Amino acid sequence: MRSGAARQPLPIASAAAAWRIGGRVQGVGFRPFVYRLAHLFELTGWVRNNGGEVEIHAQGPADRLQAFSKALLARAPPAALARLLEVRPAHGEPLNEFRIVASAAGTPLHVHVPPDLFTCDDCLAELHDPAARRYRYPFINCTQCGPRYTIIRALPYDRPNTSLEHFTLCRDCAAEYADPLDRRFHAQPLACPACGPVLHWREGGRAICGNAPALAAAQAALRNGRIVAVRGVGGYHLLCNAADESAVARLRERKGRPAKPLALMVPWRGGDGLALARDLAQLSPVHVAALCNAVRPIVLTPRRAAAAIAAGIAPGLGEIALMLPYSPLHHLLLEDFGAALVATSGNLSGEPVLTEPEEAQMRLAEVADGVLHHNRPILRPADDPVVRIVAGSVRSIRLGRGTSPYELELPVHIQVPTLAVGAYMKNTVALAWRNRVVVSPHIGELTSPRGRAVFAQIAHDLQQLYGVRAERVAHDAHPNFPNTRWARESALPTLAVWHHHAHAAAVAGEFPSEEPLLCFTWDGIGLGADGTLWGGEALLGRPGAWTRVASLRPFRLPGGERAAREPWRTAQALCWECGQPWPDGAKFGGPVLHRAFDAGMNAPTTTAVGRLFDAGAALLGVCLKSSYEGEAAMRLEALCDTAGAPLALPLARDAAGIWRCDWAPLVPAMLDARRTAAERAAMFHASLAQALCEQALAVREHSGVTRVGLGGGVFQNRVLSEQVQERLNRAGFEVLIPQRLPVNDAAISFGQLVEASAMQAAH
Repeated sequence: MRSGAARQPLPIASAAAAWRIGGRVQGVGFRPFVYRLAHLFELTGWVRNNGGEVEIHAQGPADRLQAFSKALLARAPPAALARLLEVRPAHGEPLNEFRIVASAAGTPLHVHVPPDLFTCDDCLAELHDPAARRYRYPFINCTQCGPRYTIIRALPYDRPNTSLEHFTLCRDCAAEYADPLDRRFHAQPLACPACGPVLHWREGGRAICGNAPALAAAQAALRNGRIVAVRGVGGYHLLCNAADESAVARLRERKGRPAKPLALMVPWRGGDGLALARDLAQLSPVHVAALCNAVRPIVLTPRRAAAAIAAGIAPGLGEIALMLPYSPLHHLLLEDFGAALVATSGNLSGEPVLTEPEEAQMRLAEVADGVLHHNRPILRPADDPVVRIVAGSVRSIRLGRGTSPYELELPVHIQVPTLAVGAYMKNTVALAWRNRVVVSPHIGELTSPRGRAVFAQIAHDLQQLYGVRAERVAHDAHPNFPNTRWARESALPTLAVWHHHAHAAAVAGEFPSEEPLLCFTWDGIGLGADGTLWGGEALLGRPGAWTRVASLRPFRLPGGERAAREPWRTAQALCWECGQPWPDGAKFGGPVLHRAFDAGMNAPTTTAVGRLFDAGAALLGVCLKSSYEGEAAMRLEALCDTAGAPLALPLARDAAGIWRCDWAPLVPAMLDARRTAAERAAMFHASLAQALCEQALAVREHSGVTRVGLGGGVFQNRVLSEQVQERLNRAGFEVLIPQRLPVNDAAISFGQLVEASAMQAAH
């Protein structure tokens, strides 16, 4: 008997049985767990790895076999995501004990690459025990915790296939590694002060080697208000005292990051570890659960007015980004410092996080006053994941360390292994074969040579780790993106997918159904099927068969791509489009720009809601120039402290049958100084939420559709998304907001694969 989705073991009537367990069972101590469980129930038999699955043969009384079978999933290690694939009666074997036997070759198609794991409670207790030989050892780990994805060179997951292959285990560690009853049995990153990685500190011409002295030097620098780069699990962080306004300002100036919010790492304090976090932020139960999640993500949380942190942490915003320490090195740093530290990515703005000591030492020389290195190699970068609470649920904003490679299933089997190379911004890549998809960690922008090099490395690594060679590449339909060029130079067949079709397909892939979906794809800009720049669309149908049914009144972007960095340009354009005087507009652009705009010179047409948000922020005067992507929209959202009354935005069907919403009434309303900026910001959000609902109602009247999805970076906006969900629910719609993958461009690679598999199935 077989069951690919069974959650309960099947009945066993014989005195011998065999199991196949799939899912995440590599690198999480699953075989030692099975060994201990078999000894608990006094069974004989064996357990082994087989191509990414675990095979078990057990013998004994039928009642014990039944109890053992139930416990395999019920008591599985916390880091495991085990699935029962098969259980069947077996023939007895001449066995007198239960053993862990050598791995079988198996097939690589079933492998699951384990993500990096946060430090478990057992290791933390040992870290703080003066009598333990790993007392205050910054690289303590066991089968339940420690690095995985960032140190694995190849599978199967054995020490020679990791970046620790050159660290020879000492006698004590070797004994632990070989003992099935020890929690470090086959813990591949296993190490101790006698045989494992070590810290070293570099500051100017001074170098300090050794865990305790190097850590002390870093602590001294932090206490003296200096900026320190620290090599962690997936790359470097830049740290400084979060309460030191001068240190924060220097970090921003040196890194060229004038306003983008900085993440904070807070020490574990109190019974649940969140005592200090509660001093800084207002934490709901959902925030608490997110912060304490095994992934230890960065969580966007409402800032307390009296929070003892620098004003420059998140200028103009009402939220701060908090995370708990997740590695032993972070625990030691935070406990010794005793207060919150800025912990922002150790990179140059727009690039992937740095991983190599010499490169970090050189490229961060003008940013950090000192660097705390270690000699455990990082094979590939993994930035910290980010989540936000939207509509009552934890929503992913960025995939990263601990959350990826992220595994999903395709609604339709893909015919040939396919690599999807994602979007230009917030890039991820994804690999699909059969019905499986793995999505990479956040890579970021592809504007820099390093960004493009890391993109190519991750595209290669995914195929190597999973033992799957892509036979086709799916890419964005924009011809000039570097990942599009890479795809076309790969010598493989390619498939172009429209940007907003990929957004819609990503939502449909997370919520598979035979029912049609009306998906609103609101974002910045993406090339549309008609050659214009889309970003305010509603697509009806299903993957591989989308019809554009709703959009906005088009408007032009003076200066083209510069409009994304200078919101005043879109504000000026909207005023010119509808003949609305803008008193502050005289400061910007002038008659030359106006004439170019009228002539359509370098003024492409768009329907992007993201640019509408830019214009709204500029008209209020809260963000005329953006120093980071999404700044204007984030500042506009932060102004909303109460619910606003919506303006009626005209809705009409154009000659092509597309329902067009007219944004024009928003322009004079946003300039109405009789109302506060907060009131106008709330009105802006409410008006767009109401306009979306009216479009959905209009489409439903003609199509009968009842399922509405939200995709695109605009729906990271909590105020907008919650109002949209509330209105649509009241109107009787089922509302689908992605939770497993971000709504932003990080999900584009997955959407490209969903679209590719559907397009294949249709031919």
